[in-house]
Amino acid sequence: MPANGTSEILKSKRSSWNVQISEFARSTRNLIREVVEGVKLEPNPEKPMIPLSIGDPTTFGNLKAAKETIEAVRKSIENRKHDGYGPAVGSEEARRAVAKYSFHQGHVSPNDVILCSGCSTSLDMAICALADRGQNILIPRPGFSLYQTLAVSYGVEVRWYNLLPERQWEIDLEQLESLIDEDTAAVIVNNPNNPCGSVYTREHLKKILDLAEKYYLPIIADEIYEHFTFPGTQHTALSTLSENVPILSCGGLTKRFLVPGWRMGWIIVHDRNNVFAEVRKGLAKLATRSLGPNTIIQASLPVILEKTPQSFFKSTTNFIYRNAVLAYDLLKDVRGIKPIMPNGAMYMMVGIDTDNFPEYPTEMLFVQDLVREQSVFCLPGTCFFYPNYFRIVLTVPEDLLREACIRIADFCENHYKLDKRVIENGGLQAVDLQ
Repeated sequence: MPANGTSEILKSKRSSWNVQISEFARSTRNLIREVVEGVKLEPNPEKPMIPLSIGDPTTFGNLKAAKETIEAVRKSIENRKHDGYGPAVGSEEARRAVAKYSFHQGHVSPNDVILCSGCSTSLDMAICALADRGQNILIPRPGFSLYQTLAVSYGVEVRWYNLLPERQWEIDLEQLESLIDEDTAAVIVNNPNNPCGSVYTREHLKKILDLAEKYYLPIIADEIYEHFTFPGTQHTALSTLSENVPILSCGGLTKRFLVPGWRMGWIIVHDRNNVFAEVRKGLAKLATRSLGPNTIIQASLPVILEKTPQSFFKSTTNFIYRNAVLAYDLLKDVRGIKPIMPNGAMYMMVGIDTDNFPEYPTEMLFVQDLVREQSVFCLPGTCFFYPNYFRIVLTVPEDLLREACIRIADFCENHYKLDKRVIENGGLQAVDLQ
């Protein structure tokens, strides 16, 4: 049909502007962003604001990238050899550097590595490669809300499996098993965990693998915090324990190297039995959607991964560990709340006994008033699909963390109401809150 004829048809069908967003855009929701934007942040003008909410270790300026890391990027920029496009899956040299760096995950070759624009993109690609519209994936609760954001956008159902606070946030394996059906495409295992700071033992990881093998379920291992473990705790990569379960391990520079804004992540394919033959091809195709990650950072990877000193990593981890101990010691005896000491990552979950805070039937209201009275902002458990808890970040300067915990304790003491209970006739009878 002539172009002018097509134009006439369009004019007859459209009488006004009516531009709709796509279903993909409509279904994309980031719960953390929605909750944070929905919280009424009205700090106490007499107290400086202390945000314990942001999972960015660079926010306060006290944690900075190593000079070796910065120098590697500077040289990559100055030599002007990396200003153009690179291979969609990442350059051979960069992928080889990641494979060498990841020796602790077992045998890894450059062909097992796909470079991505940050770990969030690696999670996005892993979910997209494994799950189709109408299928489901299993994600932890409490858990990183981005898993849901990414899956639901693709029309993939999310099913939450429970983590058990009384068992240091281990997975409730019986409940997890009850969620599996023929449409379950994968299970996401986050270890070390955000928001809980838990690190699973080898024995627990083996039980997870046994369950995955029983139902022929691939695993997406979110191991971005794999090197953030505290003294006395060791992280074990799932891939080193798996004989038959194929695993996509997602990681990156973001946390350990203190450069989240550089957006350099990766997927490592662990597949001893060639189950992922088609998945590998799918990941390569998905990589072409973005034409690969930042070439400057790619070119810097060999030096960054090899030359950044262990003393830098140890200093960062020890700082966060000391902060974890400090926060736990300051909060553990505060009436009405219960901190759970983490073993890794950068966070601590704190439980709220809402029975002792009748003014606040939800942790959202608790958090809002904590900001209003004490100018301390913590993320409510709703952000992680886990009510009656809040999360604090442990990367802030020690003096600010100490002050924040003192303010939290003061807030709890000011609003705590004792729930008295007396034993009568062998039973437990509740008495009015006073």
